[in-house]
Amino acid sequence: MKITDVLVLLSLLCAGGVSGRRNIAGDVIELPSEASRFFHAKDDVDDDSVGTRWAILIAGSNGYWNYRHQADVCHAYQILKKGGLKDENIVVFMYDDIAFNEENPRPGVIINSPNGADVYEGVPKDYTGEDVTVNNFFAAILGNKTALTGGSGKVVDSGPNDHIFIYYTDHGGPGMLGMPTSPYLYADDLIDVLKQKHASGTYKSLVFYLEACESGSIFEGLLPEGLNIYATTAANAEESSWGTYCPGEDPSPPPEYETCLGDLYSVAWMEDSDVHNLRTETLHQQYELVKKRTANDNSAYGSHVMQYGDIERSKETLFLYMGTNPANDNFTFVDDNSFRPSSKAVNQRDADLLHFWYKFQKAPEGSSRKAEAQKQFVEAMTHRMHVDQTMKLIGKLLFGITRGPEVLSTVRPAGQPVVDDWKCLKSMVRTFETHCGSLSQYGMTHMRSLANICDAGITTEQMAEASAQACPSVPASPWSSLRRGFSA
Repeated sequence: MKITDVLVLLSLLCAGGVSGRRNIAGDVIELPSEASRFFHAKDDVDDDSVGTRWAILIAGSNGYWNYRHQADVCHAYQILKKGGLKDENIVVFMYDDIAFNEENPRPGVIINSPNGADVYEGVPKDYTGEDVTVNNFFAAILGNKTALTGGSGKVVDSGPNDHIFIYYTDHGGPGMLGMPTSPYLYADDLIDVLKQKHASGTYKSLVFYLEACESGSIFEGLLPEGLNIYATTAANAEESSWGTYCPGEDPSPPPEYETCLGDLYSVAWMEDSDVHNLRTETLHQQYELVKKRTANDNSAYGSHVMQYGDIERSKETLFLYMGTNPANDNFTFVDDNSFRPSSKAVNQRDADLLHFWYKFQKAPEGSSRKAEAQKQFVEAMTHRMHVDQTMKLIGKLLFGITRGPEVLSTVRPAGQPVVDDWKCLKSMVRTFETHCGSLSQYGMTHMRSLANICDAGITTEQMAEASAQACPSVPASPWSSLRRGFSA
């Protein structure tokens, strides 16, 4: 494939990032100015009235093209640290292959905004590399040290009066969140773990912030009320989330950076937390500001920030979960959002292509670096086309040429989980990957198609037969390789 052909494909991808959104006009909550008569932040809250604050911060990716996820997590750590949380109560999951990556123009430094300070300094290395696993993440939530494999051994050893904050940033798909290791995280398993945590009586309330494509699908129709859990997500159940501070944006990263520095939803809540007095700002007020900044309705990008679970908990102040920076004690909350959206953003699923392209563009002609960038770009695009075309063919083999595309693209009504039979969904993922190779971070976009195959009553045997016909062999592309294992 010529690089000019690849550029055409990239432009088409970037132009089509927000198609097929659900109309959520009915999901209306009063703006902070309108809701102030209902939400009275407690000015007299102090440390003595709060049980121990605990936090889990997790970046579920690796690779320099995913720089932004680890940058997000490091920034979140700095907010909590300034807020008064102790390292012993903050559990950090990050692959830790960014700060000293050969691509990083500032070795040992990670930034989360164009003029931002180093957010990597002092970050605990609790679970890194191959220890960033679903099993360890769940064990950390449950406080189950015996279930851990590797890492620092730190878990959320919380009590009944404690408050827990969980922040997860990565790629995602309907019902699934990515991991740098296999298997990936499935929504039903996460909800089961949260229910177990609630049943153990070891927290007073829990807040979950989630950055990922289709992140709403992790909680929609799955997270019940009554668990004292409040969750917000970067996107609804059927749209992408977005990277920001990317090359070509305004503001853009320093010129030596060839990757996105942050994610739009994540940067929105963290930059808000950086400057506000969190003793007085409520979760609801932050939700409204983040929703406004992330949606960016006047542009061709943006996503719908959602909330799930016990919405009443959003009356509480952020202070209960994050503490507050004493430097912001005199800040008076303003309803208007002082942070304006950048000129554009990049669909999370296209951020790797953006990195490879800028790397190619800036590399000297005839250099090995230019050849490497072109190879990386073409491999990523080849994998995308393979997964897209294969899934379409499987749909036609199972349901017919006309009905196949319709079945695969069906979106269930709002309020329903992406699938009823999660065991079936995991079986379909494994069957597909056995014959056609890894879904990888891009292939998660097809999780809804696999869920619809389950909902249509297709058996594993039928799926195996169709997959074998569609994929005579597993492609040689590193993105399709199963060397890391199966996603399910």
